[in-house]
Amino acid sequence: METNQCYPVVERSHPDLVINIGEVSLGEGNRKKLNITQKQEKTRFTQAVCALLNSGGGVILIEMANNHERPMELGHDLEQSLRYLIESTDFHTFFEHNQQERHFSIFVKSWSSEDSSMRPGICSLSSSLYRRSGTSSLTMRSSEAFDFLKTKKKDAKNSLTNEGSPPSKIPKADCRSTSESLAAYKIFQKNRLNYGEILPFPESQSTEFKQFATKNIQKYVQEIIPEYVSAFSNSKGGYLFIGVDNESREVRGCTKENVDRNSLKNVIATAISNVPVVHFCSSKPSLQCTTKIIDVFKDDGELYGYLCVVRVEPFCCAVFSGNPKSWMVKNMRIHRLKAEEWVHMMIDPDPELLSDLAEAFESQLSLSHRPPLCRPVYSKKGLEHKVDLQRHLFPVTSDPLRYTPESLWTELSSEHEGLEELINKHMRPFSQGILIFSRSWAVDLNLHKKEGVICDALLIAQNSPPILYTILGEQEAGGQGYCTRTAFALKQKLVNTGGYTGKVCVMAKVLCLSPQCTTECLEGAVSLIDYPGSYSLGDTQQVEALLQALVIVLLGFRSFLSDQLGCEVLNLLTAQQYELFSTNLRKNRELFVHGLPGSGKTIMAMKIMEKIRNVFHCETRRILYICENQPLRNFVRKKKICEAVTRKTFMRDNFKDIDHIIIDEAQNFRMEDGDWYWKAKTITQRAKGCPGILWIFLDYFQTSHMCPSGLPSYSCQYPREQLTRVVRNADDIAKYLREIMQAIRENPPPNLPSEYLAMSHEAEWVPGVAGNITIKDLDLEEMIIYVADECHFLLRNGYSSKDIVVLFSTASEMNKYKDKFLKEMRKRKFSQIDDESTFTDANLDSVRRFSGLERNIVFGINPSTAEAAIFDNLLLCLASRANKHLYILRLSN
Repeated sequence: METNQCYPVVERSHPDLVINIGEVSLGEGNRKKLNITQKQEKTRFTQAVCALLNSGGGVILIEMANNHERPMELGHDLEQSLRYLIESTDFHTFFEHNQQERHFSIFVKSWSSEDSSMRPGICSLSSSLYRRSGTSSLTMRSSEAFDFLKTKKKDAKNSLTNEGSPPSKIPKADCRSTSESLAAYKIFQKNRLNYGEILPFPESQSTEFKQFATKNIQKYVQEIIPEYVSAFSNSKGGYLFIGVDNESREVRGCTKENVDRNSLKNVIATAISNVPVVHFCSSKPSLQCTTKIIDVFKDDGELYGYLCVVRVEPFCCAVFSGNPKSWMVKNMRIHRLKAEEWVHMMIDPDPELLSDLAEAFESQLSLSHRPPLCRPVYSKKGLEHKVDLQRHLFPVTSDPLRYTPESLWTELSSEHEGLEELINKHMRPFSQGILIFSRSWAVDLNLHKKEGVICDALLIAQNSPPILYTILGEQEAGGQGYCTRTAFALKQKLVNTGGYTGKVCVMAKVLCLSPQCTTECLEGAVSLIDYPGSYSLGDTQQVEALLQALVIVLLGFRSFLSDQLGCEVLNLLTAQQYELFSTNLRKNRELFVHGLPGSGKTIMAMKIMEKIRNVFHCETRRILYICENQPLRNFVRKKKICEAVTRKTFMRDNFKDIDHIIIDEAQNFRMEDGDWYWKAKTITQRAKGCPGILWIFLDYFQTSHMCPSGLPSYSCQYPREQLTRVVRNADDIAKYLREIMQAIRENPPPNLPSEYLAMSHEAEWVPGVAGNITIKDLDLEEMIIYVADECHFLLRNGYSSKDIVVLFSTASEMNKYKDKFLKEMRKRKFSQIDDESTFTDANLDSVRRFSGLERNIVFGINPSTAEAAIFDNLLLCLASRANKHLYILRLSN
């Protein structure tokens, strides 16, 4: 029986995944002497080890059942199980152990494949995938299963690419390809056989003989069917004969008194239906198995019983006998993986980027050498690599121990008397390294901040494991638990998000500023587990590798690419964006963020809302996001991190539960429904002595109307920050944007503050991404056909309809022409008709309504405005929506 949960994972008192599997007799000889069932002990042990290998590593605690205080070894059988798990004799790369009296600790490093193109991305005790080899059915080892699955996936992709459509059916087994298959096929066609009759063919690649069990026949059949269905399906098909002696080939059958024909057929059908199947093809056919019950007669013509034959066709994809024997830690319990999630983790570490996307993005985390839970990390080409970000944010030098960020350390030490002396005292043993301060490392890791914590500091130094210090003002209950939970989250993220592949633990230590604290409290508890020396950081290379993993942990965010690729992909914040994200919210409750087009204002708005939730222990229903347009509102609403409304809704409704407000694209707000700024400020300041957060993101260069916006005058927008690094657009589009911004500077509209124009001189355009811009003058019919033809070309070259948007100057123009554009686009025939190549109303919008969003491909239809003064602003807003390809189509008449 399969169990998804077994041993609890201890986490409250340890900053690591710790599995206590209870008593185990160490030493294979001892287990034999004591007559203890080795199988049960090995099962508990290997499941726990497998779960830790696949979940970022950790520690297994064992209490020795045998009363030996002298040093003991695991035993040859257990060590062999571990070597089987990693398919390597390199035992000490992943495992170390120590013994304290009767307590035995095994330290498990996270699994990381040397090369994911050659080795599986996850550890397993059994793949549950079978294949035929001669006359045997063999379980594929993980590496063999990996190659098999990669081949199946590649074949499915090639079939789709070469044929233009998915295969409609699975190839049938060639029943006449061998003499054995032909003879088996003839027997399969019969309705009766004689008891003792010798079948005219032996066991072979395509035939297997089994006798019926003497007891519990139905259970026996249930157990063997999945194995042989898997083996024949994954090979070239074949026949399973149940009721034939495998040596003599004599028909034995099963007596009619011991089995019922119909119930036997039902048992077999149920067993086949429960076999897990994982598809790579889009047609997803079912297994093709045919069961036949053949009557077996004695020489006197009397019915003796039945022989069962299961004919199995070869299958297009992967057929398992059951879920693989592979485990992970989920929700602090050991969980057995389902076949589909196991396959995904085995062979899908990297998404396949379109060639255009591959040219635009650079991998920041190589998944060819990765822990199992890592996700791909990409950044736009031209932006800082994780190495550059690490050297900028967390430089490793030969200088004495460095405190960073220096501005935060200066602020903290001036605010809290005695902090500098306390920190310096505890740093004396460390001559070199880096101590990274944060007002809350919990918040940095997307956890809730604890009240009473002055700050946290992470020590990364050679010859020491990483240590997380939590500094309290007063000794209080829960401080050590908070520090331990934060250290636990950090360790998990360094491995499973940051991709660190070395041995790592994070010690948790609490310090207290109050002079009333005891010495014991000041010293804290580094760890209840004594880790081996290999868990201390060695040379500079190890330190930098860990800090680069830390960069991904701190600066990573879910990329908009994730929805396009169908899997989670991370991008990295720029150093400028991270500096804004690190702003002290309690000291900057109101802030105006001016950001140039494509500088990441909406991304930062969402990141700040996540931070608000954790800093203030705030429910999502108490955070409000406001924008002008419904498409942007809908986009943010799907993230489920806040309440999201348009300005009109905000002015109409009462928001009595809201404490914090984030406003985006504020340059396009209007006063037609009332003073939105006054209302937002009133809501966020109604809690006496504890005002909420009000951050306003805007860009005057993208102003799309001449009406009063309701914003305070530029000089009153204080405090304010700027985002000047433009990260969205391809080189040719960026060059075009610079030309438009120059035109705006030379002839600004009257509602654009003159002081704001200087910001364009600080713009930094990230180069290195190929793209194109096309400007054409066409009449309306030509324009409609041109858009349809280009979309057809783009979809045939791998893009999805989700990559494309057609933007009109106004909503009224969109409503006037959209049916003509959609009708023409839908005329085109595609090789693969599905949701990805279907155009809907969502692919058409107006420039104003689409503000704040982006697409890889943007068609701008006859950009124009009744207010000539803001024509360039409208054009800038339109062009900046495009990541890769921009088409500006002007009416020629």
